[in-house]
Amino acid sequence: MEQIRIQLTENPKQKPNMDTMPFGKIYTDHMFVMNYTEGVGWHDARIVPYGPFTLDPATMVFHYAQEIFEGLKAYRTDDGHIQLFRPIDNFNRMNDSAERMCMAKVDPEFCVEALKKLVEIDADWVPTAKDTSLYVRPFMFADEVGVGVHASKTYIFCMILSPSGSYYSEGINPVKIMIEDQDVRAVRGGTGFTKCGGNYAGSLRAADRAAEKGFSQVLWLDGVEMKYVEEVGAMNIMFKIDGKVCTPSCHGTVLPGITRRSILQIAREWGYDVEERLISADELVEAAENGKLEEIWGTGTAAVISPVGEIAYKGKSYVINGGKIGELTQKLYDELTGIQWGRIPDTRGWIVKVK
Repeated sequence: MEQIRIQLTENPKQKPNMDTMPFGKIYTDHMFVMNYTEGVGWHDARIVPYGPFTLDPATMVFHYAQEIFEGLKAYRTDDGHIQLFRPIDNFNRMNDSAERMCMAKVDPEFCVEALKKLVEIDADWVPTAKDTSLYVRPFMFADEVGVGVHASKTYIFCMILSPSGSYYSEGINPVKIMIEDQDVRAVRGGTGFTKCGGNYAGSLRAADRAAEKGFSQVLWLDGVEMKYVEEVGAMNIMFKIDGKVCTPSCHGTVLPGITRRSILQIAREWGYDVEERLISADELVEAAENGKLEEIWGTGTAAVISPVGEIAYKGKSYVINGGKIGELTQKLYDELTGIQWGRIPDTRGWIVKVK
């Protein structure tokens, strides 16, 4: 493993009120950075004071969008320890994104160790209030200078940290989502399975249209037939239909979520029939109309589980489970968050201790 150079800040920031922190607006004192050069590999791994990058106007990321990112969290347990949830999976997935975007791959084990060191240095920023956490944003971008369409020969990899309050400050309230039937998010062979910024930029117009109509999220349809549901905005989606847990399969257009994978494993261990398959919007409407669509929830790092109380398609809305969080949704949320914050023993090898 390459030695990590450490430069501590001489001007520590004033820490915010940890009870009123917004998501993704406040950043800690330090960040991890390393550089990649073709023919040399990754080099100059360092933890330095948080600060801006100086980039030439012709830096390739501005023009050809070679960039990828991840998202995970560090949690403080009731006894004061700090732990990460499945971090190796995030860096393995980052490499999947890197391969598709023709970017340099990282060493996942090295990245986990670097992250542990970064979190340890900024440990005082890991909040202690119930259900708060330290959000971790690893990202990579092309920093070669030149206006010409080709894969960059140099990259910057960085990790920044952001203390975050409880996602559900007033309890888990089911959201309203709208099935999008105009724009599409991804097609097979594209970048839908990666965490690259272009996927999210392309989703903003539909999200704005949905917000204007009072909906929190957009549920995307496939990009070919516009028939089968895929994922919600920044989350995967799951349904309890006639007692079975059903979710769209990951076939190149759906992000293979780590929270998604964890939830499906838990559901299977609990004895539920779990189906990863094509699910049409028409099937959902029919199930809602005949009472078989029992629960809907989204899964992702930020909210863990986001219950859905209403779904709309082609101008008609369907209330799910009386607009309240479902029994299974609540049970899954309690199980996974219990593991993440150390309130439930980790029997699956998902937790990595920091200190």
